[in-house]
Amino acid sequence: MSKEKGHFIKDSENIAFDKRHRATIKFNMSKYDAAVDRGKKRYSNLDLAKERASYIKSKVVNNLADYLIEFEKNSQANGTEVIWAEDANEAILSVQRILKDNEAKLLVKSKSMTTEEIDLNEHVEAVGVESLETDLGEYIVQIAGEKPYHIVTPAMHKSKEDIADLFHEKFDTPEKSTPEYLTGFVRGLLRNKFTKADIGVTGANFLIADKGAIALTENEGNAMMTFSFPKIHIVIAGIEKVVPSMKDLGLMWPLLAAHGTGQQITVYNSIVSGPKRQEEQDGPEKMYVILLDNKRTELYQQDDQFEALKCIRCGACLNACPIYRNVGGYTYDATYSGPIGSIITPFLKGFSEYNHLSSACSVCGKCTEVCPVKIPLHNMLLYNRRDAVKNGDSPLSWNIGMKAFEYAFMKRKRLDLVNGTTKNKLGNLNKDAMGDKKSLPTFARESFSQQWKNKR
Repeated sequence: MSKEKGHFIKDSENIAFDKRHRATIKFNMSKYDAAVDRGKKRYSNLDLAKERASYIKSKVVNNLADYLIEFEKNSQANGTEVIWAEDANEAILSVQRILKDNEAKLLVKSKSMTTEEIDLNEHVEAVGVESLETDLGEYIVQIAGEKPYHIVTPAMHKSKEDIADLFHEKFDTPEKSTPEYLTGFVRGLLRNKFTKADIGVTGANFLIADKGAIALTENEGNAMMTFSFPKIHIVIAGIEKVVPSMKDLGLMWPLLAAHGTGQQITVYNSIVSGPKRQEEQDGPEKMYVILLDNKRTELYQQDDQFEALKCIRCGACLNACPIYRNVGGYTYDATYSGPIGSIITPFLKGFSEYNHLSSACSVCGKCTEVCPVKIPLHNMLLYNRRDAVKNGDSPLSWNIGMKAFEYAFMKRKRLDLVNGTTKNKLGNLNKDAMGDKKSLPTFARESFSQQWKNKR
């Protein structure tokens, strides 16, 4: 068993029976469920919209190189410098070079899971530059010394009381402060930082190929200030974020909003096509777009799982997943959690260490049902399991056990070769297999088929 798998089993057992955590997640998820249900009902034909979105993203994935080259060409024509990063190290070195060249002291950052993927904050601070999250949820987990719990809602695991206690501890705000008070407090603190920042870093919800521009969607306005106030704007985005045309946003933005937060459309939607022009007074003087591979091309080459690159990071599959709702985001020990994370993390971080995530699935299919771009997520988790066996990444004990299981269950008479007493002894060889909260049922001395024969 890998170290990561051992931690996953232990952590999932602990958090699944943490009643306080379950109550917080249940409450926060219920708010999400109600909002998204309303958001989806605004569509007269939601399935048709999802079919169209799936078609667009499939077209991108099938012609990814062409769209990336088109994006690069048009971005450069807009005055943006495009940097290709094969892995996290190349992306970090590029950012550090920009920081050094511009003698930066303060970097403000809007919400971006891609920057979390490469641990940007830690590497920026390692060269003496302050890195500050400006999304409220991201800011909360940053000052708590934590990572985002959820790809859309970073502080989903915290109640308003938890957050009030955290701010009282860190900033001496009044005890039991209301969410409204704390939001105002953070707004005032961050506004001062925006005006002093040298560098602004954002991700990109979409890379628009025909315009060479990036599309950002947010609810707080902090991303807009992140790329507007500082003199330098750095975008870090995965290569899969491309859409062919500006007109595609009319479909993609509402779908992302409906499935991510239940809104008809997110409050702030920005299209950034480069640094400010000569005739413009506001905006960054320089703009860089770092296109991150980080083993996405390895995923791209898979015969089955490549479709995971269609993901638009709405978080719907996490919220629908019964496993995620029970074990929570931190148990996965990965940037991307839930069903989509369980598919892509083995490719991003190593199959031998993280293939166990593909088994953190009941194969209920709910993730596939809710996906706005129709990725067959539960099927891909099964493909990952298959590939783990083919690659020899599954434990020897598991493989032997499965062979024994296959042999025994191929024929009824094989199951009846041993009686219930022996079966109970075999079942108790690993008493901890189901954790300390559950136990295997006791086998009857005779199987049902034997009892049936005896009665006849």
